[in-house]
Amino acid sequence: MNFHHGQGSALLELTGGIVSAYVSNNSVPAAEMPSLIANVHLALCGLGAVASAESATPVEKPTPAQIRKSITPDALISFIDGRPYKTLKRHLAAHGLDPKGYRGRYELPKDYPMVAANYAAQRSALAKAIGLRRPGGMAEDGEPKERGRKTG
Repeated sequence: MNFHHGQGSALLELTGGIVSAYVSNNSVPAAEMPSLIANVHLALCGLGAVASAESATPVEKPTPAQIRKSITPDALISFIDGRPYKTLKRHLAAHGLDPKGYRGRYELPKDYPMVAANYAAQRSALAKAIGLRRPGGMAEDGEPKERGRKTG
């Protein structure tokens, strides 16, 4: 096994944590402990290899027509899994990307939206309705909001 010192010790710590949690809730004969530790360690090593293989695979670049079709008023179609999303931020984070990385990976224009138009309009209308865009923090009734500590 060729590990950098930091990666190897991190895998050993993870292996130890997983095995100790498993053993604390399950009875495992002492003779099976070495094989359990080895199996957990191999599984963790395999996860790292799969993740690096997935990131190394070339990505199919969408055509301009596919990019246009991915933007609908109610949802944005992800180029990662083809599913519709109102907002891509959490979806991208789950896949280890940020908006800039996503646009770069799929060669999307810099102005490619990360939020569906109808969802953004709905959120904007809600914010305006509760007074978030009013100067001075004015509430609906026109009175300024009280700030600071209560006296008395």
